[in-house]
Amino acid sequence: MEESVSLARLARRLEEVVGDLRGIPVEVERVEDNDLVRRLIAQAADSSRELRAMQPLGATETGRDEQRSRRHVLDALRQGLSMRTIIHSSVLDDPRKAARIRELHAAGDLHRLIDEPIQQVLVFDRSVAFVRITPVPYAPGALVIRQQSLITTLIDLFERTWIRAREVTEPAQRLTPREREVLALIAEGRSNSAVARALSISEAAVGKHVAGVFAKLDLPASEDDNRRVLAVLAYLRGAAR
Repeated sequence: MEESVSLARLARRLEEVVGDLRGIPVEVERVEDNDLVRRLIAQAADSSRELRAMQPLGATETGRDEQRSRRHVLDALRQGLSMRTIIHSSVLDDPRKAARIRELHAAGDLHRLIDEPIQQVLVFDRSVAFVRITPVPYAPGALVIRQQSLITTLIDLFERTWIRAREVTEPAQRLTPREREVLALIAEGRSNSAVARALSISEAAVGKHVAGVFAKLDLPASEDDNRRVLAVLAYLRGAAR
């Protein structure tokens, strides 16, 4: 959550900077024409070797536009562009979008999923970045950034988010924030009563959260397996999010 909040604050701060520096040369350009933004992105893709992308909701195009976007990505991959994309896990709730994401992932546009809010960002090599003017998914216009210190910050945020995100091919066990808190404490070796004291909730509530974790991780009751241990192993592997 810290990274996504920082990114939203950075986007707001960039808008303030551009507004405060009118008439003064600065390597941050405010572009409100979406067609121009798309042309600038296409130019950057043609001349770059690497793309880092964060997409909050996945592609919004439908029909012909979506097919054209898919072809552009596949063409860029064939021409040698290295691509990594972080998307919000809710994208996979749409079977059509999920199929498109998995196709692109298999083609080389490596995708990872995250459950936390993210902002829309594109970073080409270490030379230019595109950030939405306002931190709202698919809001019009973008900030075109060439200032190296800001690009470095965006890359750092991307890489930290990438490390925490899970592979797109992994099952999406979407635990609630409270379930993740409970599982994290269980991973520390705490009993249900100790978890209840740590979170200031009842032991019965902990039991309900533990049952929810078992259900979402598909861990049925078994005489042969210890479900708490299996849940902790899933947590440590990063498969339980």
